[in-house]
Amino acid sequence: MRMDAPRELVTREFAALLRAEDFAGTVELFAPPLRAAVSVEALRLAWAAEVAGRGGIAAFGEPVSEPGEADLVRVRIPVTCVNGGFTVVTSVGGDGLLHGLRLDPDGGAGWQPPGYADPERFTEREVLLGTGPLAVPGTLSLPAGPGPWPAAVLLSGGGAFDRDESSGPNKPLKDLAWGLASRQVAVLRFDKATFVHPERLPPDFTMADEYLPHALAAVRLLRQQPEVAPDRIHLVGHSMGGKVAPRIAAADPSIAGLVLLAADAEPMHEAAVRVARHLAALAPGPSTNEALAALTRQAALVASADLTPDTPSELLPLGFSAAYWLDLRAYDPVSTAAALACPMLILQGGRDYQVTVADDLTRWQAALAARPDVAIRIHQDADHLFFPGSGPATAAEYAQPGHVEPAVVEEITTWLARR
Repeated sequence: MRMDAPRELVTREFAALLRAEDFAGTVELFAPPLRAAVSVEALRLAWAAEVAGRGGIAAFGEPVSEPGEADLVRVRIPVTCVNGGFTVVTSVGGDGLLHGLRLDPDGGAGWQPPGYADPERFTEREVLLGTGPLAVPGTLSLPAGPGPWPAAVLLSGGGAFDRDESSGPNKPLKDLAWGLASRQVAVLRFDKATFVHPERLPPDFTMADEYLPHALAAVRLLRQQPEVAPDRIHLVGHSMGGKVAPRIAAADPSIAGLVLLAADAEPMHEAAVRVARHLAALAPGPSTNEALAALTRQAALVASADLTPDTPSELLPLGFSAAYWLDLRAYDPVSTAAALACPMLILQGGRDYQVTVADDLTRWQAALAARPDVAIRIHQDADHLFFPGSGPATAAEYAQPGHVEPAVVEEITTWLARR
């Protein structure tokens, strides 16, 4: 598709600003809703994380355009790094502004079903969770046969994820959904509001708002299905989805149990600095050092008594609002989990540098390891997505096609069957 001259000019200016790492200039090209959602520092940090994890940028490719929704033209800019690469995806409107932005790992392949999934053993249908402008679509996977089956609500990690937790060629939650449904577990997964309705989110949007309404609606919908055992509905949360799962279970005591996959327990502002420091060490340079210093200052503000509901989001990590950070700061996932009566399975990847054994799992172990209804396991060769590998894990690894380890799917299935 050939763009008109004004849009092509904007696209080339956008690519040049990214190449120069002029993030303030880049944000000036954003349409107002995108500018409100993505601050200069949030963009700087996201860029530094992608680049550092891949050993630095080697080259920018030519922008490729294709028709988008309404009056938008979708543009993809390939970025080649020393180790792998990623693609910058945006949309240019007739107003000459950018109306979307994401950094996609460039795996060069689409998702393929894992060997442990058998689509002949289950069916899927679309559902809608919640009401009003923030209702989200989802997929219900039901095993063949009358049941009643145990069930799981899948909760994706932090960020604007779809129901499959898609990232490049990988869909770890779809791996889990198809693997569990092939083994007689009903599964419900859903798009997050941050993915489908980013322009509708209120300024005081919090982690509780991000997860609780739709997760609780998913539990209610499962309870209404004749193929589902109403007293055997579980939460299976990955990363931040695991962090928030105890909060959801506290709101609905009928939830039968929790499966926490790489659930972070370290305060998120501290974890963000730790991960940024890890990535900056892989590709040190002025930009990554500047991003790390800015994030460190922002995290210190989150931890201080100076954080108030009126603190501007541009002064805070990742561009999240003060309300979001105040809500996170007041929530302790470990103590919330310890107060629950339901059983739990906690799984951790030994090669995970985002949520780690030392920084996160030890906190779960200290509070829960003595409980006979809590099982804690480490999959030593697994990374943050529970994909198998060897050696130190890097961000570039996520761009390679992979699947959740079969052993993880089997362990979750066995645990759910015992409940």
